[in-house]
Amino acid sequence: MDNVVLEKVMSDCQAQMRDNQGYRLLVWCLALLLLLAAQVMEVGAWDRQREQLIPILGITMDQEQAGTVAYLVLSFEDRKDLGGLAVHFMAGSGRFSPMAQTSVEQAIRRAAQSLRLSTDSWTVMLTVPYQGVTIYGNSLSAMVGLSVVALAEGKFIRSDRTITGTVTPDGHIGPVGSVGLKVAAAYEAHLRRVIVSEEHDPTDDEWQTPFLMHVYPVGSVEKAYVALTEEDTNDRTPLDRR
Repeated sequence: MDNVVLEKVMSDCQAQMRDNQGYRLLVWCLALLLLLAAQVMEVGAWDRQREQLIPILGITMDQEQAGTVAYLVLSFEDRKDLGGLAVHFMAGSGRFSPMAQTSVEQAIRRAAQSLRLSTDSWTVMLTVPYQGVTIYGNSLSAMVGLSVVALAEGKFIRSDRTITGTVTPDGHIGPVGSVGLKVAAAYEAHLRRVIVSEEHDPTDDEWQTPFLMHVYPVGSVEKAYVALTEEDTNDRTPLDRR
């Protein structure tokens, strides 16, 4: 595990505790750090194995829905054989719904194809490090797919960036609902850049971009990948969906 990942988790935990989230959050943070530390990889295997903690956006299943940010442990291995893509949803504290599993695997294949990469030697492992939590839906799939591609190319998506959306068969970023709630949750979690589909979900309500939050609409997988991995630039215009 890269030290940057552990430092990010510790920083987030400290920020939450400064906001008086309390003892239970402290216990959760310590448990998560222990889980991540237990998955440290041997230095000699770093050329083929990589791991990152990635933020995903979602909404709660409560009667009054709210946006939420969760982190998944993503492990990647570039095997020596060409036996095909292998995606493993690890048995941990939480789990993925069947729909989420299907959408994630599709997104990995489609994102790789759009960027002209072969998945034949890839092994991907995903863990939900939250006790009793189930990840539903497909809006996480673009983030997972593009994060896997980044790891395959020896890159890491910065921890303050994420995307909500799907990957379509023709290589576009498909729209998802409740974007406004998700953007608000990203803002509260101190994420700086959120990529969304340039195609608006007709069922979604109007929303405004929070102050200093950068929300970028993209159409293609290629543009989404650049927005997630590029260095900071000042030539973009934030989205304000009003």
